[in-house]
Amino acid sequence: MSASAVYVLDLKGKVLICRNYRGDVDMSEVEHFMPILMEKEEEGMLSPILAHGGVRFMWIKHNNLYLVATSKKNACVSLVFSFLYKVVQVFSEYFKELEEESIRDNFVIIYELLDELMDFGYPQTTDSKILQEYITQEGHKLETGAPRPPATVTNAVSWRSEGIKYRKNEVFLDVIESVNLLVSANGNVLRSEIVGSIKMRVFLSGMPELRLGLNDKVLFDNTGRGKSKSVELEDVKFHQCVRLSRFENDRTISFIPPDGEFELMSYRLNTHVSDHGWVAAHRALPWESGPGSFPGSGLCKAGAGESRGFSLPTGEALDLDRVCDREALAQPHRVHGQGQWLGLGKGHPMGRRPPAELLQAVDLGTPAAAGRVALPGAGRAGCLTFPSGP
Repeated sequence: MSASAVYVLDLKGKVLICRNYRGDVDMSEVEHFMPILMEKEEEGMLSPILAHGGVRFMWIKHNNLYLVATSKKNACVSLVFSFLYKVVQVFSEYFKELEEESIRDNFVIIYELLDELMDFGYPQTTDSKILQEYITQEGHKLETGAPRPPATVTNAVSWRSEGIKYRKNEVFLDVIESVNLLVSANGNVLRSEIVGSIKMRVFLSGMPELRLGLNDKVLFDNTGRGKSKSVELEDVKFHQCVRLSRFENDRTISFIPPDGEFELMSYRLNTHVSDHGWVAAHRALPWESGPGSFPGSGLCKAGAGESRGFSLPTGEALDLDRVCDREALAQPHRVHGQGQWLGLGKGHPMGRRPPAELLQAVDLGTPAAAGRVALPGAGRAGCLTFPSGP
C-alpha cells in the first residue's frame, strides 16, 4: 500500500497545494502535522514519520517547504520517501527553483504533474524526460481524433526521444572525485576512500550508442592478462541507460544516453591512499598574540613512514645569533632610521635577509639619541645600531 494523499506546506503549516489519491484519509488531518512536528522538535525526538490517531505523516523538507504524504494503511515507507524526493527533482527541473512562490505561480502544471506522477496512491511515470514530452509550461491545443500516447511510453528506450537533431554533435564528460581521509594524531592515515561520479552533457542526433572503458579494461586488452589489477569499485550506481550485462562481462560501460545533462554513474573506491608529503601547522602572527611572540607547532610528514616535528619559538627564546652568522643590512619598515643586523652566530649560514616576520615584530619608535639596543635571546644577543636624529 502506498500514499493516500500528498501535500505541499509552507513553514507555518499552511497547505499550498494537495492531491487526494485514495480518499480514505480526511483532508483536515494535515492540520495536526505542524503541532506534532513542533512538539517532537522541542523534545528532541523528531522523526521523519509522525502519527496522529491512525494516520501516519511521512515528510521531507526542501528549502522553505514541507512535502507530506499521509497513509492509513501499512504503507511501504521507503517507496513513499523515494517518491517525495522524486517529486522535488521533477518540480525543480520544471521551475528551476522549488519554493513557495513557484508553487503559487504554477499550480495548474503542478496538478497535472501530480496526476501523472501517482495514480491511486501508486507511483507511475516519474521520469522528467518523459513528462516534459506531454506536460509543458506553455499551453497547447488538443489535437482532434483519438489521443495517442507519446512514443517514449511504449518505447524500449524510454529515456530518449526519437527525432533529436543537432547541427553539431557534442559530448561533455566530467569526472568529479573527492578524497575522504581519517588521520590519527601522529599523522598516520587510518582510513581513506575516494567518492566519485561521472556526469555527462550529451548533444547528439538520433539514437547513438556510446561506450566507455575503465583503465583496467585498457590494460586487459593490451597485455592479455586477467582482471587481477582491475579497479575495485564499490557502491556503484548506474543510470538506467547502462547495459549491466555488458559491464559484468568485459567491464565496458555501453549505453544510449538521454538527451541533455545526467549522471552516468557514481562509485566509491575504498583503497589505501599513499600518504605523500603534507604539512599541517599554524603560527600565530605577531599582532594576534602580542609583539615579539611567535607561538605555534606542527607536524611535517615528508614521506611514507617518515615524520618530523617542529616548533616555532616564542619571543623570549628567540636567539638572533642563530638567524645569520654574518652582518647583513636590514631596513624593516617599522623601525625608524638605518639599522644593522649583527650576528656572531652559532647556527648554519643563511645567505639571505632575515625573515620579514621577525623584523616586523621589532618596534623601537623614533630614537632620541644614538645608541645600541640589545634584543634578548639565548646565548649571544643581537643588537640594532642607529645614529641620532630621526
